Amino acid sequence: MTAPTRRIGVHTSISGGVHCSVERAHELGCTTMQIFSHNPRQWFAGRLQDTHISRFRELRERYDVNPVFVHTSYLINLAATNPEVLEKSVSLLIQELDLADALGAEYVVLHTGSASQDTGDHARQRAVGALRQIARVRQWKAQLLLENTAGERGDISSRIADIAAMIHAVDSPLIGGVCLDSCHAFAAGYGFSEEAEVDRLADEVKRLIGPDAVRLIHLNDSKKGLGAGVDRHEHLGEGSIGIEALTRLICHPLFADVPLVLETPKKTEDDDPRNLAIARKMIKKR
Repeated sequence: MTAPTRRIGVHTSISGGVHCSVERAHELGCTTMQIFSHNPRQWFAGRLQDTHISRFRELRERYDVNPVFVHTSYLINLAATNPEVLEKSVSLLIQELDLADALGAEYVVLHTGSASQDTGDHARQRAVGALRQIARVRQWKAQLLLENTAGERGDISSRIADIAAMIHAVDSPLIGGVCLDSCHAFAAGYGFSEEAEVDRLADEVKRLIGPDAVRLIHLNDSKKGLGAGVDRHEHLGEGSIGIEALTRLICHPLFADVPLVLETPKKTEDDDPRNLAIARKMIKKR
């Protein structure tokens, strides 16, 4: 695959109907996209209108927007110690997968959860149990991508080894791989300032999960420094990672064909076009 054909997009709004997100992506020149399939601050996902689903499928086919990623609600916590929160999280994730299949989306991006006051190992065991429970419900065409987190207090998926352990323990086609977030990785202590650092990250992924594990890269700069353990996204080139290091990451041979989705700040209408233009220049350097 040559650089100009690499899939690149942003997280687009579903305001006005889920189908409107495809129009917004197309207007920005995106060839892939990420959405929420419902209000991410609510525990109930609800149904999508059939006409909106049909239009969504029609437009993504017409504009060749592919693949489509659905990001789950941030309320979901499969590592929760509270049984009620855990039950609601499982239920909502099942709804998310149902909506993804209705839309024909290929992947559902998941933050597995937070350990709260518990140990990381115990919390990951709960998350594994929840994922196994969901995998027994039925089979979906959409697959889950476990996203790495920033190493904030309680995070259970900030290290590649921890994500790998959960994927292997669940042992189900429900999980299709990993979403690698550049800001989160940097905040968790993975540096990209030298080729050797990116090589080490790539080797971890390849050795512990597999060479095709990363199905999506969230391309974001970071407001905070290396290993800060703080999840704060920044515009490309305006944060602590920088264009050179981000380019080194996304152009590494293991990641060079992986779709890119930007989750950079959206303060003005110019933000997405500006960041997309920068990202396109970055991949042309390959």
